[in-house]
Amino acid sequence: MASTIPLDTKTLKVSPVHPPKITSVKPLAESTGLSSLPSIYTFTHNLHDEPISDDPEDSIPIIDVSLLVSGSPEEQSQVIYQLTKACSDWGCFMVINHGVPESLTKAMIEVFQEFCNLPEEEKQEFHGNHVMDPIRCGTGFNPSTDKVNLWRDHLKFYTYPEFHSPNKPVGFSEIALELSKRNREVAIVILKAISKSLGLEESYIDKASNFKLGLQIVAANFYPACPEPERAIGIPPHSDHGLLTLLVDNGISGLQIKHKGKWINVNLLPNALFAHIGDHLEILSNGKYKGVLHQALANDKATRISIAMPHGPSLDTVIRPAPEFVDNESHPPKYIEITYKEYVEFLLSGKICSKFRLDFEESKAIYAS
Repeated sequence: MASTIPLDTKTLKVSPVHPPKITSVKPLAESTGLSSLPSIYTFTHNLHDEPISDDPEDSIPIIDVSLLVSGSPEEQSQVIYQLTKACSDWGCFMVINHGVPESLTKAMIEVFQEFCNLPEEEKQEFHGNHVMDPIRCGTGFNPSTDKVNLWRDHLKFYTYPEFHSPNKPVGFSEIALELSKRNREVAIVILKAISKSLGLEESYIDKASNFKLGLQIVAANFYPACPEPERAIGIPPHSDHGLLTLLVDNGISGLQIKHKGKWINVNLLPNALFAHIGDHLEILSNGKYKGVLHQALANDKATRISIAMPHGPSLDTVIRPAPEFVDNESHPPKYIEITYKEYVEFLLSGKICSKFRLDFEESKAIYAS
């Protein structure tokens, strides 16, 4: 069943002069006669961004994760070398032969589509009141601070260490639970290999992050066709909190990553997972591996659906650079030390939303304000 938070109706104030909050983009996108983008959805893109790269050399690395499990010692070493290059040069890679059934991924996409098709009054039950609520749906990151309305609807729910899920539509929870379990198995294999790629013991990331109690989230995104996609944004440029995010989509393009100053389209291979480094793996490596900047564009052709699964430390864990990457002179720690929960709340507070949040001095100053 969905988690609910009781409201104190005696202190609840309602003002008739404020327009109702926008809780879903889907009905607007499907309304008849919508030929232009409402001004509240206008997003100013960075005019200094370089054109999208179509260079064949700008191909996202591909990692065959099955070789980490059943490959020969030579094959495993080769994959770990490939991971080192992918994480240090790109901050992301595609994962193939991961063992998650394609039918399960498709079932999750389909049942999320069914969730989006529920009447608005039924989805209201899951809107949540706080950024840390275990089940939350809406359109933005934080409704109380968002300055731009995003052209997307989302549903986010925690699946580990405790499993939470909407109880509708029928079968949603069961599919989400199975996909979460299978996805976590892949993440564990990859994080062990990444730990070794950093020259650390295989279990270092697991122990440092208290991964056995680490937070796992399902972040499902629905991007309907947009009448003026060049003026809107699905999700603006950002990096993810946590250690590692694994993502699948319905085959409609829109995701982009930034690599060497250029935006690059992410076109997933069939049944591949898109993996990208999170902020807390960047912190642990003291910047050796960086969380990749990415964004989701709108389009005017078809609905795009993505299912992202960020894997993070336990909420009360403080992630700090591994001692191997720190000395007091040439390699001081670059990041402020706060718990994962504090970091997520800080990130979603609306105070800052760019990569600069990881700069030690700037983060320290903002966090203290």
